[in-house]
Amino acid sequence: MVQVIKADLCVIGGGSGGLSVAAGAAQMGARTVLIERGEMGGDCLNTGCVPSKALLAAAKHAWRRGQGAAFGLDDCSSEVDFARVNAHVRGVIDAIAPNDSVARFEGLGVTVIKDHARFKDARTVIAGRKEIRARRFVIATGSHPALPPIPGLETVPVFTNETIFTNKVRPGHLIVIGGGPVGMEMAQAHRRLGAKVTVIEAAKVLSKDDPELVAFVTDRLAQEGVEIIEEANVTRVEGEEGRIAVTIGEGSDARIVSGTHLLVATGRRPAVEGLDLDKAGIEWDRHGIKVDSRLRTANRRVFAIGDVIGGLQFTHVANYHAGIVIRNALFRLPARVDYGAIPWVTYTDPELAHVGETEQELRARNMKINVLRWHLAENDRAQAERETEGEIKVITDMHSRILGCTIVGPHAGELILPWVLARSQGLKLAAMASLVVPYPTFSEISRRAAASYYTPTLFSRRTRALVRFLGLFG
Repeated sequence: MVQVIKADLCVIGGGSGGLSVAAGAAQMGARTVLIERGEMGGDCLNTGCVPSKALLAAAKHAWRRGQGAAFGLDDCSSEVDFARVNAHVRGVIDAIAPNDSVARFEGLGVTVIKDHARFKDARTVIAGRKEIRARRFVIATGSHPALPPIPGLETVPVFTNETIFTNKVRPGHLIVIGGGPVGMEMAQAHRRLGAKVTVIEAAKVLSKDDPELVAFVTDRLAQEGVEIIEEANVTRVEGEEGRIAVTIGEGSDARIVSGTHLLVATGRRPAVEGLDLDKAGIEWDRHGIKVDSRLRTANRRVFAIGDVIGGLQFTHVANYHAGIVIRNALFRLPARVDYGAIPWVTYTDPELAHVGETEQELRARNMKINVLRWHLAENDRAQAERETEGEIKVITDMHSRILGCTIVGPHAGELILPWVLARSQGLKLAAMASLVVPYPTFSEISRRAAASYYTPTLFSRRTRALVRFLGLFG
């Protein structure tokens, strides 16, 4: 017998975005159903943000054991036990998992169904032997790694972000195809844990970020021994476990990179398989489910959020989408997405954080802009911690309105927040320049960069003349 469940809201997908919608809706009194066929927490908890940052943290500690000389200390390098590192990563996931568990969400009043979901029609979803009829639906099924059509790739053992964190054996030589954030983070982590690493990128690594500040990251990775090959056309992959060969180019110009393991980090594809979207009148293509500015699909009863709609594929974007959907679906408010102040961070060391538009994007539009910089070498806390390689770069219009900011250096992901606020609220530089910032902190670079906009005026000949004139009156 089919069990019919009536609900106000049915969420398909128990990743970060789906969980945020389900938790919020249930606590606001909506009858809420959550359907998840896999692990609760989705990609972010199990195969993405959490394990990658845990691995990066372990790698940073391993690397710092050999960096004592700059502080007058003896190095204390030792062999890395990769299986113990893997256990640390697993432990971090396990510590966070209860927050995303079935038990917690059922405690919030959510009906959780562990099964595959598919649309029966425009108003009904089937999950196993249950039929859910809801006023509104939310598709939050995320994305999967996309493997490029490289000849031979299907015949060799390949890591993706969904499998790399299960590895308990340190690679002898890890080859990474893809120089985006995932590829670069994993390259540095594995290099610091003792593996030889080569990154192969078809274009430029970290191509969505400011190339001037990307250079700080690539220089550091190169200094640590990561080989980065850019503008490289991978024409073939072959080999077997422990012996992988990647061919770059063709003919007499071909080059073969040999390694023991292969990680492919070349992008993601929306997870729409088996949903029977056509039966619900939902439009989609290879980029994802099509939505309007209110995140509604072609079927106005159905919303879609997060990676499954393409675009900016970040956990914090999925959580932002969740708020937009709750306002639309539960309160019938015409809330719309605005991506103008969405930040992103690459968690290499140094970190690379960005919000707004880059200098290159603005110059391509022939915008008249000001470019403000402040280098970490001018920051006292950076000097104390021997972390002087980095910079903040702020872009404004000619009226000092903040258009974008990129920071490269330690804690860049934390330091970008006031610039996100400034961008989202349409603030001018004066707001940042007038802040009282605790000393000594890395955050001083934000105030110093903002204040530099006013330096030419404050210390001009006219100002000096004014001071002398006012001095005549006692």
